This record gives sequence, C-alpha cells and structure tokens, in this order.
Amino acid sequence: METTDAAVNAKTTRPCPQCGSTVPVCERYVDWCAACDWNVDPGAPDPRRGRIAAARRRLAQGFGEQLVAGLEQTAGSAPPARDVSTLLALGIALLVHSVTVLLVVGGVLLVVLGWDTGVQPVVGVLLLAIAAVLRPRPGRLPKDALVLYRADAPALFALIDEVGAAVGTHGVHAVVVDAEANASVTTYGPRGRRVMFLGLGLWEILRPQERVALLGHELGHFSHGDVRRAWITAWALNALSVWHYTLAPTPAVKLLDRFVNAATFLPRWGVYGLILLLDRLTLRASLRAEYLADASAARAGSTQGAVGLMDRLLVTESVDAELRRQAVAARMRGGRDGREARLAAEEGLWERLAERIGDFPEREFERLRRVSALRGHCVDSTHPPTHLRRRHAAAAAAGPALVSYDDSRAALLAAELAPARAALARMVISDYAG
Repeated sequence: METTDAAVNAKTTRPCPQCGSTVPVCERYVDWCAACDWNVDPGAPDPRRGRIAAARRRLAQGFGEQLVAGLEQTAGSAPPARDVSTLLALGIALLVHSVTVLLVVGGVLLVVLGWDTGVQPVVGVLLLAIAAVLRPRPGRLPKDALVLYRADAPALFALIDEVGAAVGTHGVHAVVVDAEANASVTTYGPRGRRVMFLGLGLWEILRPQERVALLGHELGHFSHGDVRRAWITAWALNALSVWHYTLAPTPAVKLLDRFVNAATFLPRWGVYGLILLLDRLTLRASLRAEYLADASAARAGSTQGAVGLMDRLLVTESVDAELRRQAVAARMRGGRDGREARLAAEEGLWERLAERIGDFPEREFERLRRVSALRGHCVDSTHPPTHLRRRHAAAAAAGPALVSYDDSRAALLAAELAPARAALARMVISDYAG
C-alpha cells in the first residue's frame, strides 16, 4: 500500500508554533513545517566518531558544493587522467610503500648478517613482522559470506553484464549478498577479480529502475576510475591506518605508559598528518568519481531511477530500525507460539520491509531531504552529501533507461535470489532477536 500526501493531509492539522502555517499531523511521522522548517530535524546530529572520519566528512562537504557546481557547468565531463593532486598522492603512496620495503630489506640484512651479535636477528624478525602487517595484500571474499557466481544466478549476472555494457565496462565475477542497506564493488584475489556486495536491505526497497540505477552507479566506479580505489593509494591508506592504530596512545596507568605515549607523540601526529594530506589530495577526485558514477546510474536506469535511488538512500536508517522491530516482535512471543512467530517473521520479512518503506509519504521524503542538507548526510565519509548527489542527478536532462527491468526479468531474479532471501531473513531474525 502506498501512502500519498492526500492520506497524510487526511489526518489532523495544527498551526505551526513558529510561523502559524498549517502543519499536517501524522502519528507515524515527524510533525514539521514546510514554510519555516520548524521541527524539520528534531533528532540530534549524526555522531562523528573518530578524528579521521570527521575530517573526511568535512572535506567531503567542502568539496561537494564546488564539484557539483563545476560538473553542472561542464556537463559532467571527465577530469584529466593525471592532475597535480593525483601525482602528489601517488608520490606519497610510493613513499609509504617504500617504508615497508625498507623494513623488509633491513629485517633481512639483520637476520642474515647479524648472527654474531644475537640481538640483530631478533630485531630483524621484528622488522619483518611489522612489514608483514603493513604489506599490500589483495582483497578476499569474506568468510562465511553468501556468494553467488554466474552459474548460481544467470539472470542476475546477465542484468549486471547489460548494465556494465551500458556504462562502458564489463560485469563482475561474484556477487556477495548480505542484509545491509548498502551496495559496493571492489576487487579480490591476486588477479583483481571483481565482486559486487549487494545488500538486500537496500535492494528490496528499490523500485525496478532504481535497482538498475544502483547497479549502474556501482559499475560506474570501474568505468570512470578512482585514484582512491587504485591499489597503490588504497593500500597506502591502509598502511597508514595500521600505523595510526599502532601508535595510538594507551591509558597512562604506569610510568612506562607515559613514556611510550611521549615517545610516539611525534610519529603518531606525523602519520595523522600524512593521512589528512593523502585524503585531501585524493578525496576531490574520489568525490568527482562518485558524481560520475551517479551519471552512469541515470544513464542505465533513467534520470528518474537515479533520483529515486538518492531518496531511498535517505531512509537506510529506517531499514535497520524496521528489521530490528520485526525481530523484536517475534521474540516477544515465547514457547511454541514464539517459534511460529519467528518462522512467520522470516517468511515475509523482505516483503514487509519493502511495504513499510514504500509506505513513506512524499512529505516525509521531503523532510529527509531537508535534513540531509542541514546535516550534510553522506552514505559514508568518502561520499559527497546525498542532497548534492540528488541535485546533480535531478539537474541532468531527463533521459530514458538504457536497461529495462520488466516483470519477466523481475520474476527470474526473484527466483534466483529466493534462497539468499530466506537464509538472510533467518539470520536477521536470529541476530536481532537473540
């Protein structure tokens, strides 16, 4: 069932305490004034945990406005393949990796040439152990993940291939299906095979062309490139993060703790400065790649599908809340009835989730869009603010979808994903209710 503005307006109304305008009242949603934004954001701002994540969010918000304005003026043309910031970022990444190389060389020399002292080999082994932690390593598929390959879901992979062709790239080698309200792509293994992470928490609440737009956005990262996703910079950021974690201060319980914290003060802040510098040099290009991936989403799934996708990203917190509510409701019933309630909760979980989110009125989406602008809502600390992404997608000339998602295709995909949907429903109800 879909709730419209008429259904919301059918509820009672009251005057806005700030400007006197009429405010519709609906018990399921926040009361707010569209005229003056009274009570548009009654909750506390999103937490910004971690100094590095907070700094990245500030950079993302600062660059976001500049980039969306520039892309609108240049009609979204691609950036130069190598600008000064990119070259500097690559230089810093090579410098970081050279430290790992020096640790390996130094460790080997100490082990091989220092046997007469007895101490040098121990130091050499320690250096090699540190280098092993910092070494670049290819990604791996997560353990115990629900992984689909081409033979498992031919219709899904055919859709991904078609979307990939529409955005100028090819498909993926594996799809990891989970319960998250998110999606992403990356590579795994020494051969750099492609994998897509597809969260049912997001997939199930999307309309047909929004699903195509989601695939277009994720595959667009491969077609447009992203210096931040390149192995040389990605692994350098990972190494710096390991250094930052290792050098983090410990509670000063003993005198030795104070000494160690003092000794690591300068290296710790030096590493932090390098992370910020590498972030600043790569984040602008990375954010631009996100906007270009959004353009790929509109090209594959239509402008309307891309804009609708941005709206659905604003309600991902409600997805988690709804899944938790379903699990808790099943847990409240004990005994045999409780077991039957869990089975019933598992059976129709994703359908009820889609119905609940599809029941959101346009007025609530408008409120969330305004909250997004106020808070600078981002999918994560490396994405542009969602309201700017939506603005950029909506400003593009309306275009038809290059890839269709009709009823027959929907039926095939539903059949292929049915085992994964059932398994993840059991996991969600068990985890949240346990």
